[in-house]
Amino acid sequence: MKTASAVISFAANLEGDMAKLYEDLARRYPEGREIFLSFSKGNGQNRALLERAYYEAITDAIEACFSFEEGLDPGAYALDAKPTGAMGFADALRFAIEAEGRAKGFYEEAARLSRGLMADIPRAFEIIARKRGDRIAKLKALAEGLGPA
Repeated sequence: MKTASAVISFAANLEGDMAKLYEDLARRYPEGREIFLSFSKGNGQNRALLERAYYEAITDAIEACFSFEEGLDPGAYALDAKPTGAMGFADALRFAIEAEGRAKGFYEEAARLSRGLMADIPRAFEIIARKRGDRIAKLKALAEGLGPA
């Protein structure tokens, strides 16, 4: 991915995939329902933040000037697996932690690569990366509360 539109599109899809993941986890694991649904709602807010930053900062006239010269590999950050029905709650939490880590890595790298281009877009990426770090901490705390696996 080298253009801003490709990166934003990937990010929006990532947020949608993560929202679906958390809705599924909320249905499967009532003990984590509240946190999973709050994360799903947060994914919608993240998507809106990204799209707002993009549409406020980018016009068709300057799109060609806003690119990720190094590019971003979508395969490195894609949510390519889904939790299985056989997973226990602790395994589902570990899966979510890994998914959040990948998403956080994407947003950190996207922020780094776009930092010199415009202020609004990297700031949105940085905000979402921090939120991902907070989510990881919450998920780890929840997992630690379960005791040894």
